[in-house]
Formats: sequence, C-alpha cells, structure tokens
Amino acid sequence: MPDTLTVLGIESSCDETAVAVLRSSGEKEAPEILSSVISSQIAIHRQHGGVVPELASRNHSTDLPGVIRSACRKAGVTPADIDVFGATAGPGLVAALLVGNSTAKALALATGKPFVSVNHLEGHLLSPFVKRPEGPVPHLGMVVSGGHTLFVDVRGVGDYRLLGRSLDDAAGEAFDKVGKMLGLPYPGGPEIDRMAVRGNPEAFSFPRALMKGASANVSFSGLKTAVLYTLPKLTESGNPHNLAEQTLCDLCASFQRAVTDVLIRKALHALRLSDHHTLSVSGGVSCNRELRTRLQETCAREGVELILPDFDLTTDNAAMIAYVACLKARRGLFHSLEEDVDPNLKLTEDLNRSKHSTHS
Repeated sequence: MPDTLTVLGIESSCDETAVAVLRSSGEKEAPEILSSVISSQIAIHRQHGGVVPELASRNHSTDLPGVIRSACRKAGVTPADIDVFGATAGPGLVAALLVGNSTAKALALATGKPFVSVNHLEGHLLSPFVKRPEGPVPHLGMVVSGGHTLFVDVRGVGDYRLLGRSLDDAAGEAFDKVGKMLGLPYPGGPEIDRMAVRGNPEAFSFPRALMKGASANVSFSGLKTAVLYTLPKLTESGNPHNLAEQTLCDLCASFQRAVTDVLIRKALHALRLSDHHTLSVSGGVSCNRELRTRLQETCAREGVELILPDFDLTTDNAAMIAYVACLKARRGLFHSLEEDVDPNLKLTEDLNRSKHSTHS
C-alpha cells in the first residue's frame, strides 16, 4: 500500500446513510477527514415511532449514490483516487447492511482496489482516537449506543476482550423506549437529555440493577419497567400527555440519573478489572450531557484519562468506518468480495474474518 492512503468508508447499518473520505499520511499522524456526509432518516422513522427496516433499506438504496457523489466532491476526489474501500458488515439490519456493503464492493471491483469489511462496533470503539496522532492506545472502551452497551479491554487494534455488556436493553435502547412511553418524539434519547436539564433527578426513586455484583454487566429492563409502572400512579389514564410539564422533566431527569449512575459505576469496575487508566466512551449515548459531565468529574477525581469523541463522531457515521478500514489496511488486513454481511457480527470475531490480501 502507498504511504499516503485515501480511504472511502460507507455506513448503512441502520437509519443513517453515510459516506466519508479519509486521508492518512502514516500511523504517527492523525488522519484528515476530507469529507463526512450523512443523510439521516430520522424524520421518516419518527412517523412510525422507531426504525422500520424495509423503509431503512429502501432509502439507503435511494440516497447512497447521491451521498457518495457529495462526499467525493467535498473531498476533491473521484472513485479512481481511492486506495481502499470500506463498509460496515454488521451488526445491524441485514437489508440495510447489504446496500452499503455491496456498493463498496462494487466500487472496489470496478477500480481494482482492496476492500475492508468493518465491524460497526469497532468503528464506535475506536472513534475517539480518529483525531489523535498516536492513534488507539491500550484502554478500556465503553460503547453506549442504541443497540449495544459494552465494556471492552482494548489492548491494540483488533485485540479486544469483552469485560461486560448489557444483559437486555442497551442504554440507548432504554432511552428510546422510555422516551416513547413518555410520549416524546423519536429518537427519545436526545429528548430526554433536553428535558432532564429542567428536572429534579431525585424526584423519583428508580432501580439500579446489578450495582453490587462482581461483573461489569448491566441491565436496564427493570429500570424501563419501573418507569412504565410509575405512569399510572401519576395520571388516572396513564397517558403521559396528561402529565404536568415539570413532572415529565422530573421523570426524564430521574431516569437519566439512574442510567448514568449504572454506567459510571460499571466503567470504574471495568477499569479495575482491566488495570487500565484510560477510558474512552463512544456511541450515540456518549453525547448525553449529564453522562459526559459526570464522567469528566469522576475521571478527574480517580486519576483516569477520559477520551471522548467529537459530537459529530458519536452517532452513526462513515468517518469511523473509514478510520477502521485505514487501520486494517496499514496492517494488510483485507476481505474477500465474496464475504457476506452478518447482522449479528460480534466484535471479537472481526479479525478472525480478515484475510491477508494479495494487494501490496
């Protein structure tokens, strides 16, 4: 591979159609994000209260060609200028994954360039390091997204040990489901964050599961159920639209405090298990203001280095996919164009699926 790599990444695992072009001059320098274009489907899925898989894949197919053209135009490149093509292979919605993955393979085939299949979770996990010259360092990674909550011992690129995870609802999933219970627009996470600012986090006593256990696993299903059972006690109908606005803000603040209490407690426990003194946080929930503020305070008190991604890298994006593709290309790890997507792809299986390419 050339010393300077230009990588195009495609992300289409759920409800964002994203393409990014990244240029790397070497592993000792932070790569330059030449363009990062995201076409969100939130307005479409909001009408249904959540993501509709068939609508997601259909809109990926419609939007992706234009998003690719826009990303290339902003980066000042053409597909012929790209050295490596990468795309999300999983986990995610299978039909949605196929759109982006197949397109990246077609571009790789047409230009005679190598292809890298990227684990969406690895994209989130390493996204806090995109703009750091030294790249990923050994650390504890906490991934808190709509579909996953993971505590990962990161020893190097592709060298991961899972220390803890959600046993049921992921943190982001719990935010969205509780937001729906409270009659808030989809996605519920940002809405709860916004309303919690005006609420009292001590107004309601919600459970914090597994806080005394020896593991780094978390559970949010009981917390979600507690909110559900609280609503009929506040209004005869149980209809959240009949709640006073301050009560709604208090519910949001109390729920959010319970989630952040659990995440911070388990992050500290996982740090002790891994013996790391650096914590990275990624995924959509990492943009939650209370979580970020309390983590900064906690890590400063505990002498832990906290690495947070920029806000534009917290939710699903293609810059993180291009970044992982670049890191793997530097290590000679490419994938066959015949390899399929996997909607249930596990983080620790990713490098086992990689093959050394004939490209050099």
